[in-house]
Amino acid sequence: MRNALSVDVEDWFQVGAFERVIDRADWDTLPRRVERNSDAVLGLFDQAGVKGTFFTLGWVAERHPALIRRIVDAGHEIASHGWDHARVFRMDAEAFRHDLRRARTAIEQAGGVAVTGYRAPSFSIDARTPWAHRVLAEEGYAYSSSVAPIAHDHYGWPEAPRFLFRPLADSPFVELPVTTVRFAGRTLAAGGGGFFRMLPYAFSRWAIARVNSSDRQPAVFYFHPWEIDADQPRVAGAPLRSRVRHYSRLAAMEPKLRKLLKTFEWGRVDAVVAAQTARRG
Repeated sequence: MRNALSVDVEDWFQVGAFERVIDRADWDTLPRRVERNSDAVLGLFDQAGVKGTFFTLGWVAERHPALIRRIVDAGHEIASHGWDHARVFRMDAEAFRHDLRRARTAIEQAGGVAVTGYRAPSFSIDARTPWAHRVLAEEGYAYSSSVAPIAHDHYGWPEAPRFLFRPLADSPFVELPVTTVRFAGRTLAAGGGGFFRMLPYAFSRWAIARVNSSDRQPAVFYFHPWEIDADQPRVAGAPLRSRVRHYSRLAAMEPKLRKLLKTFEWGRVDAVVAAQTARRG
């Protein structure tokens, strides 16, 4: 089964873990590492012979248009991660619409292709944003991969479906949640990111295989370019929990990714969405 491979393209200082200690107004004064790290990811994908989807901040696309063009030229899907990593549940519908349009303009101008996919920063579409999917559909998006159907201290929508669903009765627009796995009556996060870095590789291998075989569904896996950058700057003023989550096992990430890319079949998110939509009718 072909699984969905995705990268959330943001720099080390743009993550949710540091949003209260690094002011957005200071971003342009900080050393950027997103281009070198994303190029390293492109190299990993090329060596493994896989294609994926790069959910990219408009802020990054505006400043690194050549990177966006390289992603597109390599055959990967380019999609939106919003403008500057603002969480959707902190906006109203009109602010969200403005954020979508600003990001899409920058990404499409850089990449020269249409953007039809979206992922909310920090999986921030949830029960607090009942208008979000409607706005996405109205703005011409075909799909979102913005829901984490788990309980988490920063995000989560535990009541949401675990697999692809249509949130709007009158629209073909679909939501493809990030992967979770059921175990001992609980729903566990298994879609990548910090969970993949910090937990044993065997857990992710088991979880993805279980979703493919028992649930007969594709997995949706994600990570960030900064997660393969063990030499990135350290943010001393961040809370201890945030620093542990952000910096733990960075050096282990690339070898684990190489294993994962070889073990399962991977493809772009738009291709997985199309296959799942056709399968369900």
